Amino acid sequence: MARTPQDVTDAELGVLSALWEAGPAPIRRLTDEVYPAGGVAQYATVQKLLERLETKGYVRRDRTANVHVFAAAVARDDLIGRRLKAIADKLCGGSLAPLLSHLIQSRPLTAEERRSLRALIAELDAAPPTRRRPRG
Repeated sequence: MARTPQDVTDAELGVLSALWEAGPAPIRRLTDEVYPAGGVAQYATVQKLLERLETKGYVRRDRTANVHVFAAAVARDDLIGRRLKAIADKLCGGSLAPLLSHLIQSRPLTAEERRSLRALIAELDAAPPTRRRPRG
């Protein structure tokens, strides 16, 4: 049975966000991104967060150079999908409909967001059942 990925903390998410935005980076550059006014303590914090993320499988480390370079091992969309599925499982009995309905009703969608959603629904409706993306 496949291991269920562990969730990330808010602090770990901050480091992952920096990797998603800036791409692979050494600890010093990530520290400067996440804690612009940081010092030695913040460097150690980012180092520990990266170790945890690496253990969880969310970050890869390139050890080929003198300075180790870290990169996100999971795409932002993949993490979003996992977290939303976990919320749907926990709060909505696995159904995405109540979650999506609430999100859409919580704030008005822009015209572009509505077009994008319509295009996605049309794509899903047109795809043969065997080629559809897994739900959640």
